[in-house]
Amino acid sequence: MKKKETYESKTPKVYKSPKLNQSNFGDFTHTDYLVYLMLLSKLGGVDKNGKYLQPEELKREHTLSAKEFGQMFKVAQPHSYVALKKAVNKLLKTDITVPEDGTNSYWRINVCSQAKYVKDEGKINIKFTDDIMPYLKQVKERFMVYNLADISNFKSIYATRLFELLQEFKETGWMIKSLDELRHSFSVGSKYTNYGHFKSRTIVPACEEINKNYHMKVRFEEIKDGKSVTAIKFIFKPVLVLKLINETTGETKTRFIKHEKKIIDITSQTKLTKLKSTDKKLKPAPKKIKKNGGWLSSVIKFFRKK
Repeated sequence: MKKKETYESKTPKVYKSPKLNQSNFGDFTHTDYLVYLMLLSKLGGVDKNGKYLQPEELKREHTLSAKEFGQMFKVAQPHSYVALKKAVNKLLKTDITVPEDGTNSYWRINVCSQAKYVKDEGKINIKFTDDIMPYLKQVKERFMVYNLADISNFKSIYATRLFELLQEFKETGWMIKSLDELRHSFSVGSKYTNYGHFKSRTIVPACEEINKNYHMKVRFEEIKDGKSVTAIKFIFKPVLVLKLINETTGETKTRFIKHEKKIIDITSQTKLTKLKSTDKKLKPAPKKIKKNGGWLSSVIKFFRKK
């Protein structure tokens, strides 16, 4: 059988269904979670017609090297070796908790069926489980996608998780989550049972870190039932949405102009594992919007042949 012609992204992208995006990742540390996201970024692609690959077309087995991880997240290579070695155990032992539609129930799903750390080569080999693949399917209806580099400067798992949750609502500029939903997605477990502690340890620093890296203007409002806070409304700057019309077929394609990333000064830092970000007060350059003759060509040009 002739092998299907496919294209992968020039820049690593993370694809997830909303259910998987809202999942609880147990005792994953931020580093464990970044390893998991980088492995997810190896899954995506399109066929020659610009259609996203579906679960049965996606490879289950992938390799991640310490060099790749270090370059993406600005981590010194010796620390990347340690990160991958620890992540192997977490990927096998930790399951994720995925909410079930219309109920208060959750599915518990293992991420990997196999994982091996190759010490001499400084890499890990993993195989995703069949159960997790449907949550990674790339369909037009609301799957969440972002460039892995978008979260590469975040130092907190709460900033990374909040940024991911906000991506589902990037067109609207607001999102409401109950405290239980936030606690679940932030995987805090039995920590921070007091709302004041939960807010000061997770919500506030997550908003501050996102705003430090992006021109998103994230803020939040508390929603109360009587005197008790029951939910949080996040307000932020929505992305610019462009509607592209194929002049030949008349079909419409939506494209999003991402939030402007702030300039981070790392020139004075010597230890890659302990970077401290500082905003440069520079006026962001205006974005140039290119004209498109058809949406299919605009999709394909972001991908290269495998």
